[in-house]
Amino acid sequence: MIVTTTPSIKGKTIADYKGVVVGEAILGANVFRDIFAGITDIIGGRSGAYEQELGKARDIALKELEDRAAVLGANAVVGVDLDYEVINNMLMVSASGTAVLVK
Repeated sequence: MIVTTTPSIKGKTIADYKGVVVGEAILGANVFRDIFAGITDIIGGRSGAYEQELGKARDIALKELEDRAAVLGANAVVGVDLDYEVINNMLMVSASGTAVLVK
């Protein structure tokens, strides 16, 4: 499955549009991670715990997007957009795009 943020795929022709697909992931943040992230923010540096959670949520959202596109008979998703939100100490990642059949 080709997944891209661009509206087209170089060297490929979009033969059919299957529809909009979305994948979401919501992950809770561990209290201890919050404490260590706060310390990291105070002394400077990157928060590895949050970066790992962010990466995990993004991977889940993109996988769900691909799975939903495959169910529609698509072999690619174009125009993918990733959105990130924090809701009540939970991290939400949403991926959306257009499922297409390319040749």
